[in-house]
Amino acid sequence: MQNNDPGRKRLLVTGTAGFIGFHLIRSLLGSNYEIIGLDNINDYYDVDLKYSRLAETGIAREKIEYNKLISSTVSDRYKFIRLDLKDKDKLVSLFRELKFNRVVHLAAQAGVRYSFTNPDAYVGSNITGFLNMLEACRHHPVEHLVFASSSSVYGLNKEMPFSVHSPADHPVSLYAASKKSNELMAHSYSHLFGIPVTGLRFFTVYGPWGRPDMSLFIFVKAILEGKPINVHNEGRMERDFTYVTDIVKGVEKVLESPAGKKDRVEGKMDPAISSAPYRIYNIGNSKPVRLMDFISAIEEYLGRKAIMNMIPIQPGEVEKTWADVSDLENQFNYAPDTPIREGVKHFIEWYRSYFKI
Repeated sequence: MQNNDPGRKRLLVTGTAGFIGFHLIRSLLGSNYEIIGLDNINDYYDVDLKYSRLAETGIAREKIEYNKLISSTVSDRYKFIRLDLKDKDKLVSLFRELKFNRVVHLAAQAGVRYSFTNPDAYVGSNITGFLNMLEACRHHPVEHLVFASSSSVYGLNKEMPFSVHSPADHPVSLYAASKKSNELMAHSYSHLFGIPVTGLRFFTVYGPWGRPDMSLFIFVKAILEGKPINVHNEGRMERDFTYVTDIVKGVEKVLESPAGKKDRVEGKMDPAISSAPYRIYNIGNSKPVRLMDFISAIEEYLGRKAIMNMIPIQPGEVEKTWADVSDLENQFNYAPDTPIREGVKHFIEWYRSYFKI
């Protein structure tokens, strides 16, 4: 695959059959990047939804083969490859052949509860897969590696709002631990090999085309079917819900500004800044929403009341999340701001259209 325009940068985006990756691709199709999307299309949840996302970006299901580049029918600057990140040899070959300028790494095994019964999936995808990505970027250098971390890394932290400048050393799930591990692995490679790396801690992302294992999807489906929903911690939960297009805008802004070496006070370590070309940002709405208010918004736009099963807080959960996004605001003049009611409305409109309800 030749890049016929030397002024056009080549970008790899992983996880493009996934929720955030799909939205990022749709936004980037209007950019000047030459884009390669990558996904293994695993069956963690309904693969039909994943194939439908791919179809929206011009990638036909029947044309997809393992380790084969597929051209999009929507844009001549977009191609997709089905590839597992654990397949190190083929991943490195892809880097060798295509010589990526930048990478947005979103592919990961998601979900907190799934990690209780399938821990190996998290080690394979989030540790081994991420290591293979770092190795590929090491041996075939890129201008910038941007990767998805998670608000879950804050774990037992109680100081609010969660700041990237505070330690995050007490995760409460294997998923969270794997994401914290990604940050540490990325820093070591950035320090040793000079790879410009930026980690983004996403806060409870929601919106159209969202994952079926997330609360908004679960609640809407159950309420429409007249089934009860489990309301954790008897409703005393708060989440910093962040609309997916706000996340995408943040990723795009950070992508255009590769991490550089930062000065720091000698002897003072900062978890978000390093002498290496490495940094960490929160991307969240910075307006925690009570779970009961979230449910009320869903009820309003569905025109139906939820049947609620009030249950205790579950293992691996935290009571509240709240993002401090001051670094993102100060350095990029950007902060997510979509109100929860607007975001819920857009999701329900998509859900009714997609499932023809």
